[in-house]
Amino acid sequence: MPGTDFKGLKALFINCTLKTSAQGISHTETLMQDSMAIMEANGVEVSYLRAADYRIAFGVYPDMRDYGAETDEWPDIFWPQVKAANILVIGTPLWLGEESSICRVIIERLYAHSGQRNDKGQYIFYGRTGGCIVTGNEDGVKHAAMTCQYAMAHVGYTVPPQADCGWIGEAGPGPSYGDELDDGSRAGFDNDFTKRNLTFMTWNLMHIAKMLADAGGIPAQGNSVPEWNEGRRFDHPNPEYR
Repeated sequence: MPGTDFKGLKALFINCTLKTSAQGISHTETLMQDSMAIMEANGVEVSYLRAADYRIAFGVYPDMRDYGAETDEWPDIFWPQVKAANILVIGTPLWLGEESSICRVIIERLYAHSGQRNDKGQYIFYGRTGGCIVTGNEDGVKHAAMTCQYAMAHVGYTVPPQADCGWIGEAGPGPSYGDELDDGSRAGFDNDFTKRNLTFMTWNLMHIAKMLADAGGIPAQGNSVPEWNEGRRFDHPNPEYR
């Protein structure tokens, strides 16, 4: 099918579960795997990081070791993959109706690079796409998606239409996404709403990422930081903006 050759694109999925791999299965990862499988089947090179497995310092600088942190694995492990990815998908569980604390750290570390520029003088994340995946047993899927997607858009990511998906079971204690039920089925696997949104999200991320890659990113007219700083403030009907 024309327009569906996504070879050459790279996607990074960051899982912000609070559990390390040693602590067991991540329900968020189970849902993320469905999106990863679609991308891989269509030629996208997919990478995956489970943030809790690493020692990521909190803060808003690219390398927190320069600001007193004893250890920081963000600059050496996460940043090279984030920088190389055309697509970034953040996955998070819900706790008390909010994204996880690790998810906030990831968002803050993305923000740490907001002072960097691409070769057009734009913010470093221009020309890349972002989305998010949320799981839990309580309200908050859309709220967490709103938080993540606003943050990604603010630092420069392009957020496509329907770029989030999620699943929540019954409120309170109970099966989480992918848990085996008494009848042998898996919790959430038959949820058409989740499956549809995940499918739309994944394809929209790939489509927009390919469009941006083919176009060489977003045009630099009107959004170049160096030109603004040098006084070339572009055409504007209000002289105060020039």
